[in-house]
Amino acid sequence: MTVYPIGGAIPARHYLSLLFLAGLWSSSFLVIKVSVVTIPPLTLTVIRLFVAMIILLSILLYKGEPLPKSGKAWFMCFLVGLFGNVLPFSLIGWGEVVVESGLTAVLMATMPLSTVVLAHFFTEGDRLTPQRLLGISIGFLGIVILVGPSVFGGLGENGLRQLAIAMAGLSYGVTTVVARNMPPSSVLGRSVAIMTAGFLFLLPFALWIEQPWTIKPSNTALIGVIHLGVLPTALASLIYLKLIAERGAGFMAYINYLIPIMGVILGAFLMGEEITMQIVTALGAILIGLFVANVRKRRPKAL
Repeated sequence: MTVYPIGGAIPARHYLSLLFLAGLWSSSFLVIKVSVVTIPPLTLTVIRLFVAMIILLSILLYKGEPLPKSGKAWFMCFLVGLFGNVLPFSLIGWGEVVVESGLTAVLMATMPLSTVVLAHFFTEGDRLTPQRLLGISIGFLGIVILVGPSVFGGLGENGLRQLAIAMAGLSYGVTTVVARNMPPSSVLGRSVAIMTAGFLFLLPFALWIEQPWTIKPSNTALIGVIHLGVLPTALASLIYLKLIAERGAGFMAYINYLIPIMGVILGAFLMGEEITMQIVTALGAILIGLFVANVRKRRPKAL
């Protein structure tokens, strides 16, 4: 795998990968909202991780790629599974029972700032600069434009569930920094280890708290959880780990600004929702912020 220097030029395929990943993850919020009606959040997460684990393990066995070998690698896979899958999937699922999607988008926007701050202290060469902070701020402005300032009027209602969603954003920030510092190994092997660790950790809690054998999931919920396991979890994990290894935590931080926009675009294509000038303006602000945060000044050529 090629690891690009953080200060170097960013290939177009990295931007395209980021947009595609945002599209995969943005589809999950609508599906979670529908599925959690008949499948409680912990059980939903366990099934989602199990589906992803089986798919990735099957590919691993077919290709003959190795699992991580060192204890350090497995420990970091456990951390990514915990902070990147178990906690955020469960917290978002529980929060979305009552919290509106617009406010969820704002609360999840804690992720980019927490990521760049953590990366500044724990990732070599991924420092928080005034330029990067400006880009992150412009992106947050895009989120406010998208959902409208009136969404902040809902803050305080169902405060515990709102806090849970904000903590999910922080959890993703921790995940991004940990994943950036993982020892070199097969991306597929790491993905299998991450899904396995998350599944085994959460399974006893789901069995104890929600007693999934008593639930009666709808057909829509079952289709939804399979979708969650295949696309926003299994496929997304492969893209995510490869991209973060090549590009860094600061670049990945911006994905939580792109996810709400991609969600709106998916809504327009799949549900016929209108794309307004407000949405176009928000997208423009987010893309400008992404450019400002990651553009590199050219060094003068030596004479």
